[in-house]
Amino acid sequence: MVADADGKKAPPLMALAAGGIAGGVEAACTYPFEFAKTRVQLYGHEGVRNPFYVVAKVAREEGLRALYKGCSTMVVGSVGKDAVRFVAFDSIRTHLFEDQTTHRSTTAQSIGAGMLTGVVASTTIVTPSERVKTALIDDARTGHRFRGPFHCVALLYREQGLRRALYRGYVTTTLKQVGTTGFRLGSYAALKDWERARGWGAAAVDHPATSFANGALAGTLTTLATQPFDTVKTKAQQARATGGTLECVRAVLAEDGVRGFWRGTVMRLGRTVMAGGILFTANEQALQLLKAVFG
Repeated sequence: MVADADGKKAPPLMALAAGGIAGGVEAACTYPFEFAKTRVQLYGHEGVRNPFYVVAKVAREEGLRALYKGCSTMVVGSVGKDAVRFVAFDSIRTHLFEDQTTHRSTTAQSIGAGMLTGVVASTTIVTPSERVKTALIDDARTGHRFRGPFHCVALLYREQGLRRALYRGYVTTTLKQVGTTGFRLGSYAALKDWERARGWGAAAVDHPATSFANGALAGTLTTLATQPFDTVKTKAQQARATGGTLECVRAVLAEDGVRGFWRGTVMRLGRTVMAGGILFTANEQALQLLKAVFG
């Protein structure tokens, strides 16, 4: 994770900065896929599963700017989320799970550390930023009431109070983050440990191609395992939502049955496979740059 090929941890502030840089780069690069996935989860898009088609259709009908509605909120949220994720994961893994002799953890322990990290990330950063992003995307098609992220928060606060304005969908978002962070960070850390155990050197383990491949595989596993939580979370956080988690579950079942919980999987895979590769590659490269500059 935030360690080099020999397993040496980076200082917390350096890990925080590298995680934030990686999160911002990943969010900016992959946002149109996130937009397409959210649109499909909210409105179905007539059964279309090709994310490129949805992106092209929105760009044609609503303009290119529409594809980045809510992007600034997600970039800011991703900077904070991934900064917290990388630092919290290493701290939790080191203090609770890591063998102090070998400085390694089992795959199950890495996933457990990732799950605890998911709770921390959801509570501090992810739920509020996801709530605002989803409300902005929903409003862009339905109400056109929000002039931007801050206006969105202010209006929702006046109408629904602080908890509903920023923490609607907290349970499903947290469950998603527990699964997402557990699988993504845990599997990535396990892959790196496996590579080190087989004698891969620093140049191979930290090579951008290796980091990208490891991150893409971790992203694929994460998406397939956590998609139902993401679908229900999106339903709960749309701008006009008034019901709770159970009402959203019933709504998804009524619309599409059990398979409806995997609505948007292809769109999300299009983003998370690339996002996983970009995120971990950017983090490794940012760490190397920060170490070179600050020693």
